[in-house]
Amino acid sequence: MEIKNVTVIGAGEMGHGIAELMAINGYNVGLEDVSQEILRRALENIRKSLAKLRDKGQIKDTVEAVMSHITTYTSLEESVKDADLVIEAIPEIEDLKKKVFTDLEKFSRKDAILASNTSNIRITDIAAGLKERHRVAGLHFFNPPVLMKLVEVIKGEETSDSTIDTLYNLVKSLDKYPIRVIKDIPGFVVNRVNAPGTLLMCLLVDSGTVGVEELDAFMKKQGFPMGPFELADYVGVDVVYHSLEYFARTVNPDYGKCNLFTELYNKKHLGMKTGRGFYDWSGGRPVIHPEKATDKITPLDFYAVEINEAVKLVEGGVASPEDIEMGVRFGLNRKYGPVTEAKDITNDQVLAKLEELTKKFNNSVFEPAESIKKGRMHAVLGLGVLTHESGDTIKANDLTADIRADFRNIVLERPEKRIARIVLNRPKYNTINSDLLGELEGALRMLWNEREVSVVIITGHGSILSAGADLKEFSMSSYEFMEGSRRGERIFEMLSDMPKLTMAVMKGFALGGAFEMSLACDLRVGTEDVKMGFPEVTLGLIPGWGGSQRLARLIGLGRAMELTVTGKRISGKEAYAMGILNMVAEDADEAALEYAKSIAQKSAPISITLIKRLLNKGNTVPRDVGLEMEAFAAGVAFSTEDLKEGISAFFEKREPRFRGK
Repeated sequence: MEIKNVTVIGAGEMGHGIAELMAINGYNVGLEDVSQEILRRALENIRKSLAKLRDKGQIKDTVEAVMSHITTYTSLEESVKDADLVIEAIPEIEDLKKKVFTDLEKFSRKDAILASNTSNIRITDIAAGLKERHRVAGLHFFNPPVLMKLVEVIKGEETSDSTIDTLYNLVKSLDKYPIRVIKDIPGFVVNRVNAPGTLLMCLLVDSGTVGVEELDAFMKKQGFPMGPFELADYVGVDVVYHSLEYFARTVNPDYGKCNLFTELYNKKHLGMKTGRGFYDWSGGRPVIHPEKATDKITPLDFYAVEINEAVKLVEGGVASPEDIEMGVRFGLNRKYGPVTEAKDITNDQVLAKLEELTKKFNNSVFEPAESIKKGRMHAVLGLGVLTHESGDTIKANDLTADIRADFRNIVLERPEKRIARIVLNRPKYNTINSDLLGELEGALRMLWNEREVSVVIITGHGSILSAGADLKEFSMSSYEFMEGSRRGERIFEMLSDMPKLTMAVMKGFALGGAFEMSLACDLRVGTEDVKMGFPEVTLGLIPGWGGSQRLARLIGLGRAMELTVTGKRISGKEAYAMGILNMVAEDADEAALEYAKSIAQKSAPISITLIKRLLNKGNTVPRDVGLEMEAFAAGVAFSTEDLKEGISAFFEKREPRFRGK
């Protein structure tokens, strides 16, 4: 759908800012509000803003040329009748928004998109009473819209994909940075990440730990353009008050424990717009003295709660780590966001700080995300760094320094000293493309000769291993496809050949190429409800990365034939009965890690390597050759230092400390 005519409902600060932005970019704009006086002030503000932009050379058209694109209305029905897109920008009052959207559905064209500029309220809730919910979405601009780079494009539970795609492309046409909010939650991305920090700052002042200016001065010294209370004055104390109140109702009641904003709201001291809030704005922007910065808090206090909320958003499938990072950067005008903050902070540091804040303020908003509790903060945020479960960064000579940020489609972790974990990281289905295969090959080569690692776990980001090959890469010649198949076979063969025990975590979906990758591993742990199989036959293809050979050897020709020629999907429970899965668990990632820890602790690394090769290669040679291989391998094992350590540990009744020598 092509957007030409845009109507903005509400001519306040955000409404007239959005109208100005649309007009600058050549759209025909209708601006509607309840009175001519409100509209007059809005047009006056737009003119002033355009004049400044023109003086700075930031717009090419004259002020009058831009203004000619704007028509004002006091009738909602009249304003929307020809609109391709309607953007609601009225106060953050849910019932009022619902009423307006009921009228918009009634008076607008049936193909028009209806968008809300709400900063917090779920789009699904706003659209709840409508019949045509597929055309309702969120389009959250940041203040001032003309200058701020970010726009959140929010998908309600029933919003159509075409609606979101149209809005996403519209935002790009405005030379703005759109991020997709793919799960509709209160606060979306930026305000949701920012909310726990706002609450923390409020509680610090409420408790008498620090003063308002002391805290703002501290945050500005950390490189933030505004302190939290100066920012609250700028956007409106009432906006922050309503946000915390809304979060207390919809997210966590502990957001209601902040008293500071309530007191100012009740006094009608709403910040810049009323001339007084936390600061006196009557003479312009307040001066915050850097020498007053407090020494009673550290940057980690603030970073920890932001990182925690970012991890929760990724866990919940709300947005990607990249969109969260860029959203906070552009939405709050910062140099960096929570993902960058997390790069140089260990998991243990964040966990300890969150536990401390939760206890100190008796506030569950600060409780650590599940992934942080499990030591997986960096993995969830898609950071290509290695950390021990202790949170300590692994040095170059422990593994390799080359993995720092070279991986974009996988994450390489070290949850335990003797365990490495490779996480497929292409949300939301972790599909396998050429780049991911290349990175997987690189990671396996890095780990191949790493003596400290005994077990390598392969898993997927979030609740899915992988839905298989990325079908977008299927535009190639038959020769290229054949070579791609050979490449995949070679890389997956590394999982079988490498001198480490390899273990696949099968969860959510493990289809096609992901099933083949899992079969190439030595062991497999899965959930009961994981769906696995070879759908290739239903697309006119066949398994091309070794699956046809490995499955038959694992479960027999008859069953392998059935699964491969029908494309049938089986559950984890069925796979366990067939012998495909070695273990079934509710939390497959946690179970795999515990399984790997047990093996790494109790089994000698060289013995693991020899046994792997005997079992994998012994089936392909005559029996007498296999027996000779076994005898030779036994001789090799007998000559190792690990044998001496194993025997000593047995007699001394202690756990062995194998070193792979």
